[in-house]
Amino acid sequence: MKIYNSMTRQKETFKPLKAGEVSMYVCGMTVYDYCHLGHARMLVAFDVIVRYMRARGLKVNYVRNITDIDDKIIKRAHEIGEDPQALANRFIDEMHADLNALGVLPPNDEPRATETIDYMINMIQTLIDKDYAYVADSGDVCFAIEHFEDYGKLSRKDIEGQEQGARVAVSDSKRHPLDFVLWKPAKPGEPAWSSPWGDGRPGWHIECSAMSSHYLGDHFDIHGGGADLIFPHHENEIAQSCAASGEKFVNTWMHVGYLQVDKEKMSKSLGNFFTVRDVLADYPAEAVRYFLSSSHYRSQLNYTAESLEAAANSLQRLYLVLRDIEPVTPSDDFADDLVARFYHAMDDDFNTPDALAVIFECAHRAQQQREQGDMAAASHYAGLLKKLGNMLGLVESDPQAYLQGEVSGITNQEIEDLITAREKARADRDWSRADAIRDQLLAAGVALEDSSGGTTWRRV
Repeated sequence: MKIYNSMTRQKETFKPLKAGEVSMYVCGMTVYDYCHLGHARMLVAFDVIVRYMRARGLKVNYVRNITDIDDKIIKRAHEIGEDPQALANRFIDEMHADLNALGVLPPNDEPRATETIDYMINMIQTLIDKDYAYVADSGDVCFAIEHFEDYGKLSRKDIEGQEQGARVAVSDSKRHPLDFVLWKPAKPGEPAWSSPWGDGRPGWHIECSAMSSHYLGDHFDIHGGGADLIFPHHENEIAQSCAASGEKFVNTWMHVGYLQVDKEKMSKSLGNFFTVRDVLADYPAEAVRYFLSSSHYRSQLNYTAESLEAAANSLQRLYLVLRDIEPVTPSDDFADDLVARFYHAMDDDFNTPDALAVIFECAHRAQQQREQGDMAAASHYAGLLKKLGNMLGLVESDPQAYLQGEVSGITNQEIEDLITAREKARADRDWSRADAIRDQLLAAGVALEDSSGGTTWRRV
């Protein structure tokens, strides 16, 4: 298995620190609003990676944090007159609902910032004791980047020419403009915790360093997140963690490419975002997951209604095969060529587009064997389609239930009643009435399919 390492800018053969086991930390959500599709892309990408590693026999210890105290949370809570922790808890529940809909499995551990303050305080004290951090005149505890020789090695930026990161407040009391805040003093009316430096709360960057070391140790296999986190967040994590422990922090850094709208990064600050729940109102959740997995995780993916329609149609093709051909679990040596191609694609830095191409080849062969009258072979190819698809978190639903799904404006019972009326019209040779019912259902988003076994329907 080869993985592209953002630190070295090349694919590397993945060798976990402990044979057969993988320690992975991914930066999760700051919960001040609903998840948008850009967030979903990152979370689905790592869900696919974890699912595949486990399917290949690796034991993955997956940790994904929640930032539930932050300037944005406090600001949003103030704007709407809600307690910051109540607001965070509310959006945590909404996030879990969205991820559950998209088939994103829960991590092994999901620590919250407010529940791990002690870990952060201990790490900050260690950094002060080692002269990597100082208490500024403002009362902020800051990390001194000039004391960390390798600062900037992940992003490879000209550090002296960089402006302050978006979440790091510029202060005249800092020794260097890029020194970042580890602990900030309390402000009136804001949540605060006691510390050796007075009541206050942690800076954003220290959260992940403290939580990852607590749950996975000072040195672990994989750290991931969105590409926007490379600088300053992950750069600052490296500085804090390596300075505190004196060890290498992470072996492999993984970053997911931006989801774009009209060639611009989807983000709340630009106002060009679509929430997960908005999109799920118009498209099946699994079709959205398919769309998010249809491009390589490191590439930029452009959101359009047409691309979501294409994803929905592609997934529907797979479910039509599974509906019409009963899948049978294939033997280990069945269709070795397809299995080898699938593993080769996924072992090559999780190349989901090539892996999906193999799944569609399974569908093609299943249909081909069915047309030739070999239903046993067709069923085995359908079974392989399902087995490989499941590794990506796809085709896990009952085919008929997926194809029918939810049709707005008409109930399943009303659909069945119209089908019964159409069958009666056909029996009476009232073809105009039968055609009118078919057209009525099609206008409501329901396609009828007649066969020797009767009439079935699916969502259009």
